[in-house]
This record gives sequence, C-alpha cells and structure tokens, in this order.
Amino acid sequence: MGAPALLIVPAFNEERSVGGVVSAGRRLSYDVCVIDDGSGDSTAAEAAKAGAFVLRLPVNLGVGGALRCGFRWALERGYDTVVQVDGDGQHDPALVAELLAALRDTGADMVICSRLADGAGPYRVRGARRLAMRALSARVRRVAGLRVLDSSSGFRAIRRPLLDRFAAEYPVEYLGDTVEALIEASRAGAKIVEHPIAMTPRAHGSGTASSLASVWYVLRVIVAIELQHKRRTVPLLRPERGQRP
Repeated sequence: MGAPALLIVPAFNEERSVGGVVSAGRRLSYDVCVIDDGSGDSTAAEAAKAGAFVLRLPVNLGVGGALRCGFRWALERGYDTVVQVDGDGQHDPALVAELLAALRDTGADMVICSRLADGAGPYRVRGARRLAMRALSARVRRVAGLRVLDSSSGFRAIRRPLLDRFAAEYPVEYLGDTVEALIEASRAGAKIVEHPIAMTPRAHGSGTASSLASVWYVLRVIVAIELQHKRRTVPLLRPERGQRP
C-alpha cells in the first residue's frame, strides 16, 4: 500500500483563503501540499502555518505547471493518489472522501467533481461563460469520445498510473490543466468518471481571468484541440494484478 491520499493545492496570491483550505484538510487527517505559484503575498507563510507542506515556485507557472510540480513531489514521497483542490475555498475538503470512494468503487483512474451533473447543487452560470463550458464539453466528447459535463472543473482525484503520466507530461496553458488533461487521459485509455457536488462561492478575491478573457482562451483551446486530436497517445502502462504501480 502507498501513502494515504495527498491534497494538492495550487495557489497564487491566496493568503486570505489558503490557510482555511489547509486547516480543513488537516482536520480530516489528509496531508496537504500547497504549491505557491510565485505569489507576491504571504500565501506560503499562511499555508505553512496551517500545517501544509509548501513548495515555493520562484515565478508564476500557472495552474498546470504548479500541479505538475505537485504531482512529481507526491510520487517522490510515495503517494499513489492525489486530490486537486483550489486554494480559494471553492472546493470543500470534506467532499474528498466522496471522491476517493468513487475512485475506489468505480475503478476509475480519475474522478471529476461536477457542478453540472445530476445531483449536484445549484450552480448559476450564464451567457458567454455557459456557452464556452458547453463548447468545451462538446469538443472533449467529439475528440476523445468522453462525455463529461463539467470539463473545466478543477476538483479531481487522480491515482496511478495516470498520476505518473501527469507527473511526466501535463498541459500548462490556461484550461489545459483541465480540458486538455481530460483528452490526453481519455486517449491514453484512462477511466474517467464524474461525481456531482455543490460548489462553494469564493471566500475572497476573484478568478484569475475575466469572462471575456476566459472566452478568448476557450477559443484558443478549441483550436488547439482540433489541431492535435490526431496526435498519437501512448496507452497507460498498468501493473500486473497484485503488484503496486
């Protein structure tokens, strides 16, 4: 057996909320690793004070780059499973147990918390953002044959051998850490399932991109997906029965 699941929290200028996220995870006996993605505030100090392992990046790499650092750190320390949790307080660590149970019960390689699946709490999104989310999910279905309603959700549980793949190669562009990662995982033969959740509003601050910027980046992602969808992907290497990954 490997180490228990690790919560990985990419954080950029989240000094007002990251401590609460870490404390909530630690109260539930999870190890927590915060990747301070080049913050200009006291994110790292607040995370450490709350009981997290902290990796400090000298420059801002974006969510994808920060996650890849966290995945590598997790494998180096013997974790077989990680749960990606935002540092802004929108993802409740109390729901992590549900993700891990879904991972175990379905035999999935990755479980995505979905704000749009049947059984999820109310999640209000309108206009261009909603159209963008639908467009992304449609592209994922068309390119990878994967039906995921909430393809841009960043609340996910991932285990080996998919974790090994992500530690070696993980998309770093905006939305690449969510949408492109889904496509690459699906094309590699990973089993991916959605689990309905309720999303908590941000406790402080705002997202890193405006609605207009988000739509522009979504269009770029869709074009990139179309250009790359015929690229060959190496299947996941799975351990023999009875062996650890």
